[in-house]
Amino acid sequence: MTRIDFYILPESAGPADSPVITACRLCEKAVGAGLRIYAHVDDRTTAEGFDGALWSFRQGGFIAHERYDGQAIEAPLPPVLIGSAEPPDTHHDVLVNLGTEVPDFFSRFERVLEIVAGDAAQRAASRTHYKFYRDRGYELNTFEQSADGGWTRRSTQ
Repeated sequence: MTRIDFYILPESAGPADSPVITACRLCEKAVGAGLRIYAHVDDRTTAEGFDGALWSFRQGGFIAHERYDGQAIEAPLPPVLIGSAEPPDTHHDVLVNLGTEVPDFFSRFERVLEIVAGDAAQRAASRTHYKFYRDRGYELNTFEQSADGGWTRRSTQ
């Protein structure tokens, strides 16, 4: 069954701890573990922002990625795909949900990562996502970012 992890950013998070940069760090860790990631976005603007961040968030390196629109793309596929279409079968390890809704295909993934910004609107949307997953019996984990940038497990269902 899919494991759902919520990453809660502090209310006072700066640009270095934005949801997009946090998603980049989580993707870097997953890619390092040999996993394939699909980053679900709602729109072109978010896709462009995440695409750019994957190129520049770490000085001297980047995470191999491509945008995916549901059409076939040439092999070899990079470890990270970004899109709003249903992902290809090759990328069902980790879903990074940067969208406002829970995508219909989330249950095909081993893990779903939900990144929660510190503002009230994001937290409210996150509570809706949390309830959605909980009501369906999924394993839920919550991690809070500490002052040193590390993560502390807050609760487990």
